[in-house]
Amino acid sequence: MPAERPRRKFGGMKEVRAPVDRQPHPVALNGPPRNEVAAPPAGTTSQRRWESEARFFDELAARVARELRPMPAPLLARYLEHPRVIYDKEFRFCLLGSLRGQVALDLGCGDGSNAVLLAKRGAYVEGVDVSPRLIEVARRRAELEGVGPRVRFQCAPIERVVFPPGTFDLVWGDGVLHHLVDVLEPTLAQLLRWSKKGALFVFSEPVGDQRWLRRLRAHVPIHTDATADERPLEAHEVALLRRFLPGLRERRFDAFARLTRFVLPVGDYEGAAPLRRRLVDALHALDWAALSVPTLRPLGGMNVMWGRRPAAPS
Repeated sequence: MPAERPRRKFGGMKEVRAPVDRQPHPVALNGPPRNEVAAPPAGTTSQRRWESEARFFDELAARVARELRPMPAPLLARYLEHPRVIYDKEFRFCLLGSLRGQVALDLGCGDGSNAVLLAKRGAYVEGVDVSPRLIEVARRRAELEGVGPRVRFQCAPIERVVFPPGTFDLVWGDGVLHHLVDVLEPTLAQLLRWSKKGALFVFSEPVGDQRWLRRLRAHVPIHTDATADERPLEAHEVALLRRFLPGLRERRFDAFARLTRFVLPVGDYEGAAPLRRRLVDALHALDWAALSVPTLRPLGGMNVMWGRRPAAPS
């Protein structure tokens, strides 16, 4: 899972809490939520991918579980009240508007952080992930944050999940499509079937559309928490996404902002000195300006992509 972006400091703010909703979740599942990954035919590429990623993220879940605690008020305010466009994830929350009463799919939900934020924004959320231990953490997080009735999780590869057609108003993916490049086309077709006409799709993915940059990143990785077989999306895969979502729009992030790791070695934005926070903000603001120039766009290592489901899916 991608590391959380630096957090902005907000003084004196009370934690944002969604009212507890005791109404039944509006999505009717075909059978109970899965707790284990269903096995594909032995020896297949899918089986190797599922096992590798479940093992990797199960190990990550142990670290997350040890640090699990209520989300601090500044973090909630950052995404629910004061999102800024210069940061990747905050930019995506700027795209959402009110989610009151909507149904969202959190694809590759991980530890449930995004699902909780979407629920606090007003949505009912279905989270899907391949890691059984991360799903356990996600369920604990939802209860801890008081949104348990609004959020439901399934542990299964996306190829094995079933939802009724026309279920979702929002499909959200945070660094998940680049894990699915071998099944990207059928996955996108499935997501369109599950979504309503006009549903909003929002993805953030690492991209590598320049060969020389891909070679450079092989020697200077963007992050170290990565599964063995993952790679950034390439231009033809983004083009495939555009085929399914003809109105797809894109915005690049993370060029100069990669230097954030040297400014905040432990990633604690809110606990950092004011000068360090200003430096991080300046790096992201510089990215926003530089990556608005078409010739500089390929320098951005993360691509936010969003669009709406057409009336007639491809």
